[in-house]
Amino acid sequence: HDLRAPLRHIDAFSKILLDQVAGQVNDTGRRALDRIRYGAQQMGRMIDDLLEFSRLGRKEVTRRHTDLRSVVDESLELLKPSMEGRDIDLRIGPLPSIDCDPSLLQHVTVNLLSNAIKFTRDKTPAIIEIGQITDREIPVFYVRDNGVGFDMRFADKLFGIFQRLHRREDYDGVGVGLATVQRIVHKHGGRIWADSETGKGTGFYFT
Repeated sequence: HDLRAPLRHIDAFSKILLDQVAGQVNDTGRRALDRIRYGAQQMGRMIDDLLEFSRLGRKEVTRRHTDLRSVVDESLELLKPSMEGRDIDLRIGPLPSIDCDPSLLQHVTVNLLSNAIKFTRDKTPAIIEIGQITDREIPVFYVRDNGVGFDMRFADKLFGIFQRLHRREDYDGVGVGLATVQRIVHKHGGRIWADSETGKGTGFYFT
């Protein structure tokens, strides 16, 4: 059963209604129809993200020796459209080859880099750092930015499904990306955490 079919119907028929009665309803009516369409589209995105979250949760981890720098480069290539016209200072440190599932790890890097790009949009330049540190002989990878940051008092909400630390009006997204990232890191036997300060950027760290 396609969960998205009813939402497509709501969106499509709302558009038809909007087109047909555009000259007959006032601004309040048009806004109401626009909100119906927006809600249906938003719910569709939430369902898509939940299905992806579920699919990744069932996927077996197939490890192989992987060049982490190549995964980062491929992720940045995928994200190139969201960086166009932006002043972004990318600082990529030395990255090793590691045993991991490369397709799953790419989900991690795409999500973390996408967040860094999104939450630095008001910074000129935006600074995004990717690299590795060592903690008690364990390699720790990080993605850091100089973006809006968040209040660490709410850090426990960060990896929950549909949890948001910023207003939807200010930043798009439905709040499943970091839950997916955490699930993938945990499937590899690692851990992930964040360090942030409002107005001073965020760092995500994972093993």
